[in-house]
Amino acid sequence: MTLDQHGELTSAHVRLVAQALGRSERAVWRWIAEARATGEVDAAPRVRFTVTPEIRRLLVLWGGNASAVHRELRQRALADPQLPAVPSLATIHRALRRDLTPGDRAGLAHGEAARRAFDVFGKRPAEHRNAAWEGDHKCVPVRVWVEDDLVQPWVTWFIDCATKIIMGVAVTPHAPSADAVLAALRMALDRAEPFGPAGGLPGLVRVDRGKEFLCTAVASALGAFAVPVVDLPAYSPHLKGTIEALNGAAEEMLFVSMPRYVHRQRLTGGRTADPDEPALTFEAFVELLMKWVHWWNTEHQPKALGGRTPMEAWRSDPTPLHDVPTERLASFGLEDDGRTRTITTQGVRWRNRHYIAPWMVGQAGVRVAVRHLPHHDTTIEVFDLDGVYLGTAVLAEAASEEQIREVRKARTAKARRLRADMKAAARLRRERFKAVTTPSPPQRLGALTEAEAEAELSESAATDLRRANPGYIPHQPIPDGWACPIPPGADPSEANISEENM
Repeated sequence: MTLDQHGELTSAHVRLVAQALGRSERAVWRWIAEARATGEVDAAPRVRFTVTPEIRRLLVLWGGNASAVHRELRQRALADPQLPAVPSLATIHRALRRDLTPGDRAGLAHGEAARRAFDVFGKRPAEHRNAAWEGDHKCVPVRVWVEDDLVQPWVTWFIDCATKIIMGVAVTPHAPSADAVLAALRMALDRAEPFGPAGGLPGLVRVDRGKEFLCTAVASALGAFAVPVVDLPAYSPHLKGTIEALNGAAEEMLFVSMPRYVHRQRLTGGRTADPDEPALTFEAFVELLMKWVHWWNTEHQPKALGGRTPMEAWRSDPTPLHDVPTERLASFGLEDDGRTRTITTQGVRWRNRHYIAPWMVGQAGVRVAVRHLPHHDTTIEVFDLDGVYLGTAVLAEAASEEQIREVRKARTAKARRLRADMKAAARLRRERFKAVTTPSPPQRLGALTEAEAEAELSESAATDLRRANPGYIPHQPIPDGWACPIPPGADPSEANISEENM
């Protein structure tokens, strides 16, 4: 058009453009004519159906089902003739493919987790050993025996992001607390077996807003070594991909092969092929897990390490390490109430209990400080007032294992009885209704006679009276032959009462 405005446009120019674009010369001349008439050089926009916010809301409502959205639009158009014409189902499908990304379509159908699967995530640059650790809890999808119950244990572990070596592991038969985090951290900091020579102080530790990782005990324990804890946003596993990859690898390589794996393949009806499969004991599970961790560190060759094992990658890294002194590890993660106590002939009194140890012999009268792991009250750690570690003390009047077992059985029996009572009460409250095939008011099922209703109401009233007055005794029917008063205005002859009784 610039050439045309200056009078320099020739057929050679038109022929050159047509050859370059693979179109005919007639088509190019037609474009030029339209541009001369309208002044527009772009293609005229086509009026087409687009995905509007209302269409997005309908997709969420119907779980991403385009056919259901099409039916909804047709029903609205039939109810309101003033609405625009409804496009065909094929047009809606084309608009969804054109206006929505695969991630948007997955999110509208299945939620944020499905949408996030189509995102692109960056990768942190390679670092040296101990530059960053990542920690997490993993609920193991395997049921194991803990005393007389089948439970799913939890694993708390830390991994070095650069070398992929597992630094420390702690296992609990229940949801972990601060003591599990401190136990795993203490193992990670120590360069002795079973994970040595890996260890030392990390540059930082990344966690995901877990209250156990962010508690005061963990923050103060790491803060004493100037190790920052990076609190990642919740529900952001891509920000700590190393530990999440370890969680997935443990399930695919180890947990899936264990008995009583909860995600086992199912038969028709939802049953497993062997519902009576014997479960592992908690001790056996921990032993298998530790063997797998040793295999991961010393034999497994992750793709990111280029054919080396995590331990080989750790040993070949020349980055200097910062070791934690042994005397500092003795008090790592311990809580202290700030009070001083005195060793007596009965030991050290803490929380109205006495704790004793062989090393206390001859130490009566010495003033000491007591520290302990969170939630651990069977043992305490004793220090002198200068901070020198003296030793461990145990609860003097601890109950035997048999006594503890009996108490737990009694508690379990009471809990089961209460659960049974609550289920029975729920069945009494449950109301069932008749199935219908047309829109109609619900009809209750379960016939109840008039006599049954009166009997249950009378029993309920008597129960309420007993609850209000425990000494209340309900009236019994009047025995035959008893003299009864004559109602006012009644004829004594009609009262069927003899003169003698009167």
